[in-house]
Amino acid sequence: MKQFLLMIVVMAVVGCGEYREAMDEKIAEAKADANSKSGQNSPPKHTNDSLPLIKERISKNEAVLVDVREKNEWEDGHLRSAIFLPLSGLKEGGTSESFASKLAVKLPKDKIVYCHCLSGGRVLPASAILQKLGYDVRPLKSGYESLLKAGFKKAK
Repeated sequence: MKQFLLMIVVMAVVGCGEYREAMDEKIAEAKADANSKSGQNSPPKHTNDSLPLIKERISKNEAVLVDVREKNEWEDGHLRSAIFLPLSGLKEGGTSESFASKLAVKLPKDKIVYCHCLSGGRVLPASAILQKLGYDVRPLKSGYESLLKAGFKKAK
């Protein structure tokens, strides 16, 4: 009889543990989903995505790299895979529908958008504008020179 009761207790504890793990997973998923939705309204922060991961996503055409530096900086040298979209142009266009439709031709909405500048400062306001236009934007803290050192190719 003691063994029978012991088995029932063990099964209840083990079963509750499995249930608790399943519930913990569901709660974590709900929190992640809520955070990703609320993240669309909060100001962007520098991404934690690693540079090798970013390079891989760009090479697999899952992401694009946007250079938000100004024209003279772009002309002095830029990354081969980058799209030129200066912060001044983003500020000028803002979130108007006409600007958004012109931008959609140049910048696909179905890809992750990694923004870079010289040192990681201008990417935050640029990313905020792109985020308001519905882009999955992830600003890089690494600047142009750091990206070159990390193996991103310079345009010829």
